[in-house]
Amino acid sequence: MFQSKIAGIGHYVPKNVYTNNDLTRFMDTSDAWIQERTGIQERRYADRIGETTTSMGVEASKIALERAGITAADVDFIIFATLSPDYYFPGCGVLLQREMGMGEIGALDIRNQCSGFVYALSIADQFIKTGMYKNVLVVGSEKQSFAMDFDTRSRHVSVIFGDGAGAVVMQPTTEAGKGVLSTHLHSDGAEAEKLAMYYPGAAAGFGLENPPQWPDKELGGMLMTPQMLEDGTAYPTMDGQAVFKKAVVKFPEVIHEALAKNNLSPSDIDLLIPHQANLRISQYVQKTLGLPDEKIYSNIQRYGNTTAASIPIALSEAWQEGLIKEGDLICFAAFGAGFTWGSALIRW
Repeated sequence: MFQSKIAGIGHYVPKNVYTNNDLTRFMDTSDAWIQERTGIQERRYADRIGETTTSMGVEASKIALERAGITAADVDFIIFATLSPDYYFPGCGVLLQREMGMGEIGALDIRNQCSGFVYALSIADQFIKTGMYKNVLVVGSEKQSFAMDFDTRSRHVSVIFGDGAGAVVMQPTTEAGKGVLSTHLHSDGAEAEKLAMYYPGAAAGFGLENPPQWPDKELGGMLMTPQMLEDGTAYPTMDGQAVFKKAVVKFPEVIHEALAKNNLSPSDIDLLIPHQANLRISQYVQKTLGLPDEKIYSNIQRYGNTTAASIPIALSEAWQEGLIKEGDLICFAAFGAGFTWGSALIRW
């Protein structure tokens, strides 16, 4: 079996910068309130019309392909991770394939939210290890600003998220001890409703404490109602304390799992790139693992939580800044809605 390696990296962030102070025009919040709870100072929002999850993924992919020394025609398979697809269906994978003029290759859409990139990387790793594909394009892209409720009632959610995209090209390598060493994926749906967007959804609110009142008709009419938009139930919901409590346990746990699998310790990590969920979570994980500042990369201050795009954006920036060198041990870790979480260890 082959090992898989990251052969090319790229990222794209929209030009529109919204600081914490900018958000005070829309809701009752403050720079101090947001920074104290999340560490975020600003985020990027895509153009309302014309810029999409797919188009941002295309821009990041172009850079990753160029750095890998291949063209769109060389890509064998696409894995696209997002919670904010252009359409309810089909997924963004086929839209990216169309926009980049690729052949009739397979395209897989991943719906694992904040853990999406780690899950996608793990799947790409398996395809390459078995020899099925040689050039797998893995994309994480999010346009979350279109679905946020910029109102005081939702400030605990809407101030956190931003837009952007990252991409990597995965290729086989026969160099011993290089590339993806292992990936580790987990889930626990017991608290799935703690961080979710319930509508539109086929469950129609079944099992929620306050299910909606649907139109009195025999069939259909249960995708979305005007009342949901009016009362805010159509927007994402989050129990921040529940998410934080679970994340600070599972983040270090899944990192230790990866290290143990490879007979390594936290001191062996050259750079930890966690999902950029909350600076306070990253700082807690850093302290738990005993890592110095130079061994953990954070850019949530500039971009907010870009969900499936956060790790590839951070990876791309860290690489551009010269923080990743040949032979370095790089660790990815993520936790998010579902709950799902995972980690990956890579020898660069």
